[in-house]
Amino acid sequence: MPVHPPAPSDLPGLVEAFARTAQAVVDLGSTCAAADFDLPTDCPGWSVQDQISHVASVECWLEGAPVEQLDLPDLPHVRHRFGRIVEMGVAARRDRDGADVVKELSDVLRLRLAHLRDPALDPDSVVESPLGSRSAAALVALRIKDIWCHEQDIRTALGRPGNLDSAAAATFLSGVVDALPELVATEAAVPVGHTVIIDCTGPVVARVGVRVVEGPDGTPAPELLFSGTATPHVEGPTTTIILNTEALTRRAAGRRSVADLHYTVVGDEDIARAVLEALPMTP
Repeated sequence: MPVHPPAPSDLPGLVEAFARTAQAVVDLGSTCAAADFDLPTDCPGWSVQDQISHVASVECWLEGAPVEQLDLPDLPHVRHRFGRIVEMGVAARRDRDGADVVKELSDVLRLRLAHLRDPALDPDSVVESPLGSRSAAALVALRIKDIWCHEQDIRTALGRPGNLDSAAAATFLSGVVDALPELVATEAAVPVGHTVIIDCTGPVVARVGVRVVEGPDGTPAPELLFSGTATPHVEGPTTTIILNTEALTRRAAGRRSVADLHYTVVGDEDIARAVLEALPMTP
């Protein structure tokens, strides 16, 4: 399932992608006027400042700061226990100046990068954190996807698009592509015998083809059709969904409805819509 340019797979490459997207959040925040911090974003319930607060709070936790303990009211955008933990880090910073939160992120980022760039750090080393136990490489990849998604939220709110061709974008898109086979076969309920091709036109390019077959237990199962960049001849009914990096990643992040999404379908419109409706990967 190719993504081009490919996402980094080594720890130094992952750390560099992390550094660039996190610094982009700092840079965007540094250019905000006071009113900009209050702008709503596509992430439900969060302003531009809340987005920056979220990134800062998680990185502070990873540097050993305790998770804030607040008595939060019931909020419609907080749907589970981990969501409440995340919201505490954001809520704890709502009374602060936006510029102060940007400085906090800039300061903790220097500490994080010093640790992540330590030559003694092993990509397979298990890291304990409020995000759970993960290898260093897996944790950095997780942080890249999260921060880049929130970077795009901030960019959309401020009207400053960018970094859609970055290593962080490729990392996020790789996660989407990896999830597509199971999503097509189960969550989207695509009929057995039908093939779905997702064609992401760029600036980060990806193409994945999945035929739904009957699995050993009689339930629908995904069959990956190809891993090259050219679309092969496929037998049987096929639906191809064509969209760009921004559209695919915004939908996968749950930030854009299918009705508001710009995409092209060759094949069955209903199947395409079912796949796109099932696409959001945020809990």
